[in-house]
Amino acid sequence: MDTANLYSIAKALHLIGMASWMAGMFYLVRIMVYHAMASEKESPEREILIRQFVEMEWKAYKIILRPAVVITWSFGVMMLCIQPVWFQQGWMQVKLAFLLFLTGYTHWLQSHIRQMEAGTSPHSHLYFRAINEVPTIALAGIVFLAVFKDRISFQALFAGLGIFIGLIAWGIWKANRVV
Repeated sequence: MDTANLYSIAKALHLIGMASWMAGMFYLVRIMVYHAMASEKESPEREILIRQFVEMEWKAYKIILRPAVVITWSFGVMMLCIQPVWFQQGWMQVKLAFLLFLTGYTHWLQSHIRQMEAGTSPHSHLYFRAINEVPTIALAGIVFLAVFKDRISFQALFAGLGIFIGLIAWGIWKANRVV
């Protein structure tokens, strides 16, 4: 198989892994929102819902997120092995920083599952609604970096992300005033 085809296959699998990773993070944290809301209900409904949400959280983490992270990183590294010059470029280094952050975020979510399972989470559903936006912000940065590559203006990227974060924060604030 030639290098161009191998690269295209790696890129396709990398994108599939990334889409699954994003979907998994959004799904998991949405379950956490419902889990936190269930904690406010009366017995026996609370215990029934919490048991179900803990099971759903672990399945989302172990069946969707873990494999998606491995697939994304594996095929991303394969693409870097095929195009090693990219590793030296600023846009790739920033993209890798975003990916390291998202990997840490994914593992950090595991600690939230453990806290919620133990009934020791101090966080309300509003907290989980807010952290559900973290992958969206990182995704925006990653996509712009991947599309524009070495033509990107880091100043414009981070200014745009700052505005995007402000709009998301305003939307969360506005939505929580209505609820």
